[in-house]
Amino acid sequence: MVTKAMLRKPGVYLCAAALMSLGLTFASSTPSQAAAKKHIKIAFMSFAVNNPYDAPMLAAAQTTAAADGAKLVVFDANNSPTAQYTQLQSVIDSGGYQGIITQPIENTNLIPLVKQAIKKKIKVVNIDQILGASASTGAVQVKGLSANVVFVPTTIGTSLGQQATLACKTFTTCNIGYLYNIQGSTVDNAVHSAFTKALGSAGTVVNDSGQTYFNVPDGQTAVSTELTADPDINVIVAADQGCVGAQNYLTSISEYNTGKVLLVCWGASYEAQQGVEAGGWFSDTAQAPASEGQLGVAALIKAIKTGKNSGALDPVASEPDHGLLTKSDAKQFTPQWTA
Repeated sequence: MVTKAMLRKPGVYLCAAALMSLGLTFASSTPSQAAAKKHIKIAFMSFAVNNPYDAPMLAAAQTTAAADGAKLVVFDANNSPTAQYTQLQSVIDSGGYQGIITQPIENTNLIPLVKQAIKKKIKVVNIDQILGASASTGAVQVKGLSANVVFVPTTIGTSLGQQATLACKTFTTCNIGYLYNIQGSTVDNAVHSAFTKALGSAGTVVNDSGQTYFNVPDGQTAVSTELTADPDINVIVAADQGCVGAQNYLTSISEYNTGKVLLVCWGASYEAQQGVEAGGWFSDTAQAPASEGQLGVAALIKAIKTGKNSGALDPVASEPDHGLLTKSDAKQFTPQWTA
């Protein structure tokens, strides 16, 4: 459950109607119910707490846990797979947790520990990032997992390729600048591969050397570098932090929202919704971090209480056009994070 207090949290762009569309309701517990719930202790294995995308996810997770009388303990790996592995091992060894939320930095290194936790009767729910060998499915890939609430990298990559194809139709010759988040990461490899396949011969990627590291300043620097090296770029493809960086740079040279360079992005941040609606961004493929946090913790508490697993849960299933923001439907979206 999500309370009204969550709606007032800075940086979490949620409204009551949007929450109701996700099946979230407001309710209160009786004293006896609350007493029974206090025994639940959950470990939240965050990939990086100091991240604008992670903030609403964690806020929703904390609110959902608190509403059910559960205690959520956050472990911040700060983008280090090694640190995350060590933290998860400590959680399991402590014997003090009934449930674990994993948000993997690397898609396979936590699997042995997750299996160990499940064997010890600790319920585990995976959210946001893939936990398994395949980056092309949202299905549960680890036997015994209580739920899987993720975005699928190849689905995002395919959408980006399809949207870039449409954007390229605006130009006689279409040159594309592509920005990675962290080049070589499992997610980026999967997104880039699916993007390239979906794009086909509709455009030419003339520069894909830029990296945003999931922040706007690095995105702005990467776009500046790419456009300086290849001034004939017509389409920029990036996650929202990179697209905000592109918007900032293009604005500085008076070329933003002029039609000269189109932005094809992913993340569905507040800036994306505003940019697509105003026309400065061509399109955006949605992610829903607050929904992931709420759905993940709700599924975990359900598994702890009833023993029932929830399987694969799609955080953008109820979004317009299944999470594709275009000029025609951008007004219908409620962003859940700020880039």
